[in-house]
Amino acid sequence: MTTLPNRPHAALVVIDVQNGVMSLSHDRDQVIANINTLVGKARAEDVPVLWVQHNDDHLKRDSEQWQYVPELVRRDTEPLVHKNYADSFESTELETLLAERGVGRLVVTGAQSDMCIRATIHGAFVRGYDVTLVGDAHTTEDLTAYGAPPPDQVITHTNIYWDGQDAPGRRGDTASTAEVNFAGGDAG
Repeated sequence: MTTLPNRPHAALVVIDVQNGVMSLSHDRDQVIANINTLVGKARAEDVPVLWVQHNDDHLKRDSEQWQYVPELVRRDTEPLVHKNYADSFESTELETLLAERGVGRLVVTGAQSDMCIRATIHGAFVRGYDVTLVGDAHTTEDLTAYGAPPPDQVITHTNIYWDGQDAPGRRGDTASTAEVNFAGGDAG
């Protein structure tokens, strides 16, 4: 249903599953396991997998904190998008890479739910993409000391408000890892 012409394909986008991001993340191991399941499924179905890696003062390029977690292994044929802003599209080649692959629907995973995940799903949606957020494959750290709700509530709220998003010619939804369908349909 995307508004992007001639872009019938889906892609899996893995955002910022880096050592420094995931070290304090809620349900870290299960989220990474779910992402690994989705990566395996995407590869088996010949669905593009795109990896996004953040760089800033806290995640200095080439540092140990900046590296992707060792449990996730990117293939050399899978694009790696370097970003400096929360929205994975902002000042990156992500849009070009998706266009080259005919992608009009994104299946989004990674971290952090209340920062780069939110910014990217909104960024994709306003650019005309259909966007499925995988509800059990994104996470965030505990920011209750700053007045935020506990991480499980942040994740749940993000899933609730994203499920059923719609605008002319595009939609947003939430699906579990088990429900993701890269070919389309009701769940992702």
